[in-house]
Amino acid sequence: MKIIPTRTGKIYVDTDRTLEFLTVGDYGKENNIKASFLGLHKEIHGVTHKEIDLSEKWVATISSQRGCPMKCSFCDAPKVKFRGNVSRADLAYQIRTILENETVTDTKRFNVHFARMGEPTFNDEVLDFAAFDLKWLVRRYIAVSVIHPVLSTMLPYGNNRLDAYLQNWCVIKNTIYDGEAGLQLSINSTDDEQREYQFGFNSSLPLRTCSELAAKFPKPLGRKYTLNFAVTKDTILDAKKLSQLFDKEKFIVKITPIHKTQAAIGNLYDITTSYDNYDVYRQFEEPLLEEGWDVIVFVPSKEEDDDRITCGNALLSSFNKLAGDTEHD
Repeated sequence: MKIIPTRTGKIYVDTDRTLEFLTVGDYGKENNIKASFLGLHKEIHGVTHKEIDLSEKWVATISSQRGCPMKCSFCDAPKVKFRGNVSRADLAYQIRTILENETVTDTKRFNVHFARMGEPTFNDEVLDFAAFDLKWLVRRYIAVSVIHPVLSTMLPYGNNRLDAYLQNWCVIKNTIYDGEAGLQLSINSTDDEQREYQFGFNSSLPLRTCSELAAKFPKPLGRKYTLNFAVTKDTILDAKKLSQLFDKEKFIVKITPIHKTQAAIGNLYDITTSYDNYDVYRQFEEPLLEEGWDVIVFVPSKEEDDDRITCGNALLSSFNKLAGDTEHD
């Protein structure tokens, strides 16, 4: 097990299990989020790094698969040789390891993102873990006010159980977590050709099919569902088209940069304006606001991207011999 300290937490790289997961704190939404519907109106022209406090908000990002079968051109996880789904015990192992390696005994909020490696909708164990294990496991270690699991999906092509899976997650969100759980659909572009390049050809469903799935979601209790757009200045985001495809009463839009992964750099994504120039976000935010959407703009610090804690990173891709060429039980 390699434990790699970062400026906001730790990355755990377990080459024996082909697992990678991490723990981080948060700068506070007033420092890295613009969301007018939440009363956060300030444009974020760069995020200043500061010491974090896990007793305020504690984020665990864990893997649902060993590697990832998707082919997203901005993500390092596909560089790790794919070894299939993690088990329910592996999910618990990741959370347990994170909790056991900190001295914090209580927090206001504990977020769990199934987003380090893997497409979670291929793994039914994620549903069972979130429904039956996560709450009691976390509370064995810390006192916590809110436990907030978040399922992020690229809406994969060829998953015949995707509809039922997402419906099950909506039930978990609305009942077991009383609305305090998240569902994030990675959309990234309203242009199907651009989406095919980003997600890998025949990897993600066409946008029209995504909207047909989303139309069947029950009304969310508490937090709305999220349409996520990881953007560069070249992203195509047609606000009017989005309004035709998705229900503003069920969804919000989240805008964040495509992060500085090795894959994004190698595939020549424009990631040079991600940190301190709000113009790259404003061009997408303003038309969405005019269309009546609730919009969150999330901006990482340079330190967070440099430490490779942001979405799309996978340090295991740097250990190819260990992570890809050695068989594991």
